[in-house]
Order: sequence, then structure tokens, then C-alpha cells
Amino acid sequence: MGERDGVELRQVGYTDPAVTPLVARLQAEEYVVRYGGHDDTPIAAGEFSPPEGVLLVGCRDGDAVAMGGWRRHVEDRSGRVPWQRAVEIKRMYVVPEARGLGVARRLLADLERLARAGGAEAMVLETGAAQPEAIALYRSSGYRDIPAFGHYCASDQSVHLGKPLAGSSDVVAAG
Repeated sequence: MGERDGVELRQVGYTDPAVTPLVARLQAEEYVVRYGGHDDTPIAAGEFSPPEGVLLVGCRDGDAVAMGGWRRHVEDRSGRVPWQRAVEIKRMYVVPEARGLGVARRLLADLERLARAGGAEAMVLETGAAQPEAIALYRSSGYRDIPAFGHYCASDQSVHLGKPLAGSSDVVAAG
């Protein structure tokens, strides 16, 4: 996955020691500040281990500064995720001091590449309306609105996006 701008991306397990502090910062700096509480989406560590998923961590000067992953488990209570073999992006985060380096875009591209190699036909995600930077990243990377799904499918603060990967059909419009 390599290194650019001083940030090296590497594949790790969800229980890797670099992940715990990043998850804690994500919860405290993003979810608590922007939404008033922690994200309580059910997550099991094994969901991010191949072949069920992938988790990448970005390190700069020995410090973990970014993470992002995908899992095959797509919680779809609505039955409306528009693809059979979709994977769900989870735990995308870049620490504030490493933002603006293109790390999130690079993380996303590597996650898409690894998902495609793992047989996924699309990537889906839930993010929140209070995270305009995340929404802008995903939309500028080809993600479009899809029907609500997942843990926050009934939340009016939740934004649901998806993107077909190479060789799959176009995104189904939200409805």
C-alpha cells in the first residue's frame, strides 16, 4: 500500500494496539462532539479480518494517524441495499493533525481496491449529516445516495451512500 506524504498504510486486525486509541479519538472527537454520544453500531473484531473484511491503519513517524475498514456484514434491516455483494465502510478516521494530506482519499482508494479483489461488487456506508467533510470526500469519490440501511436507517441525521465497484451496475437511486 506504500507511503506517501510521510504516511504509510498497513493492514492490521481490529484488535491491533494502534486501533484502540484511534477508535477512542474517533468516538470522542467526532461522535460525542458532533452528535452528543458514542456510535453504538454493533461491531465484532472478526468482521475486519480477511476474507470477511479489512482494516487499514496509516502511520506517520511511528504514530497511528488514520484508519478505515470494510466488512462484509452489512446490517440491512430494510432489505434495500441495492447490491448482493456489497461491503460496508466503517471506522474511517484521520486525526486532525494529519488532515489535508490526502490520507483519507488514499485510504478509501485502497479499501475499494481490496474490496474489489475480495469479490465485492459495491461499497456502502452510513455517515452523519454533521460530518460534511466526510460526505464531501465520498461524493467526490463517486458515492451516491442509496436507500437507508443499517443501524441508523431510521435516523434523519444519517446519510446513506454507495458506489459500484468496477464491472458492476450503476447506483440505484435512493427511494
